[in-house]
Amino acid sequence: MTGGRGENEKARLLVVGHGLIGRAHAERIRAHPQTELAGIVDPSPAVEAEAAGLAVPLFADLAEAVDALAPDGVVLATPNRLHEAGALTALGRGVPVLIEKPIADDFEAAKRIVAEQHRTGVAALVGHHRRHGTAVRRAIEAVRGGAIGEVVTVSGLTLFLKPADYFDTEWRRLPGAGPILVNLIHDIDLVRAIAGEIVEVQALVSNRRRGFAVEDTAGILARFENGAIGTFVVSDTAVSPWSWETTSGEAPVYPRNDEHCLHIAGTRGALSLPDLTLWRHPEPTGWYRPLERTSLAGPRVDPLVEQISNFVAVIRGEAAPRVDAAEGARTLAVVEAIRRAATTGETVRVPAI
Repeated sequence: MTGGRGENEKARLLVVGHGLIGRAHAERIRAHPQTELAGIVDPSPAVEAEAAGLAVPLFADLAEAVDALAPDGVVLATPNRLHEAGALTALGRGVPVLIEKPIADDFEAAKRIVAEQHRTGVAALVGHHRRHGTAVRRAIEAVRGGAIGEVVTVSGLTLFLKPADYFDTEWRRLPGAGPILVNLIHDIDLVRAIAGEIVEVQALVSNRRRGFAVEDTAGILARFENGAIGTFVVSDTAVSPWSWETTSGEAPVYPRNDEHCLHIAGTRGALSLPDLTLWRHPEPTGWYRPLERTSLAGPRVDPLVEQISNFVAVIRGEAAPRVDAAEGARTLAVVEAIRRAATTGETVRVPAI
């Protein structure tokens, strides 16, 4: 570990940004048997009482905190526009960093983070936490293992109604804060992990329901590298049981519905998520044969806790990042292409990193 700490000692993690997700990370770090909260970095005076209540030091500047505390890792939970600066600071000081999604404010900044990670050789992880959950891990294993044959189509729904007071915060009404970057990016990341790379996209967006400068609804058509076609519909102004948050049970704050929101169909079978139902014809296969269903479901886990466990294993040199900086950058590249396609009305190729 950083600073020569023994493998049996707890990893001392510094949380940067003590907003909603920063508090979630801090809570799990304090509860995790392999970690302890080394301190908090946040310039807001309102955080002083919270840091005092947690009995940890508070800093306004990340570089100062790293130099003073020599943490084993940094969890970066700041606003998106600050991700690049925070990541470069941690990497430049030789400290592994877990960056909340998206990895950066734009693809160019993401590429600079990836370049710095390669230059320093210090680990950089990205907080696409769903990849750490049981559903995604088992789906990756099943699809990559050939359970559904070659992937043909991917269809996803990300539909929910955000309450009116969610938009009392001004930045949530502005471009870049809509459901494409805030919510759909998670779905894009998990389908990339399961079904392969997305190479080109088309998109339509609407802000008609709320009238804000940012979209509230979008429809996306995607082509995967293997020739599969994907469709995605996302809206934060539609009442529905069909979203990962409300079907997976991974975040208790959202009441769970016994539904599914993602369907992946292949030449030999189909898989729905997050319920992990596998559908296949008996041999000889074909639509005249009845479909047989098999459950691949396993015990639910807290993906944020599993993500911290992976971070600790990476710090100790025992594992590779489940989602590294390059993976985070590739997901952001797809989302940027979607936003560009929505603006231009054109088919947009996803840039390579």
